[in-house]
Amino acid sequence: MNFKTINIGSLIRQRVEDYGIEKERIGKYFKCSEGKIEEMYQSENLNTDILLKWSKLLKYDFFRIYTQHIILFAPQNVNHISDLNTNHSKMPEFRKNIYTKDLIDFILEIIETGEKSINDVINEYKIPKTTVNRWLYKYSKRLGRP
Repeated sequence: MNFKTINIGSLIRQRVEDYGIEKERIGKYFKCSEGKIEEMYQSENLNTDILLKWSKLLKYDFFRIYTQHIILFAPQNVNHISDLNTNHSKMPEFRKNIYTKDLIDFILEIIETGEKSINDVINEYKIPKTTVNRWLYKYSKRLGRP
């Protein structure tokens, strides 16, 4: 999974094919034609209401893909967050990053292939050193380590 460029329509199509859901059922659910469904499959992005419906229909959190993109390519600035907390923002506060299995696999793969060093990953993606080391230890058999 490439988290840098997201083509949500193709990911939805893949999920539909994996589950073998018929176009007629999807058309009834969305109250639209097969042509409109095909347009959604070809879209690089979709309205959040539509994406929420797809998530419910396919029982898959498509929003999490975007969350992983943000974690990797726009990490939180800890100093900025503490400034916001003192101003009592009404926005919800998320205390922990959510690392999915796909994201962990992506990070371990780029370390394993030598594309990036452990320090590169820590610095570029702002993932704590202890977290990367825990992943390496936990999945060491996959990486061929004792």
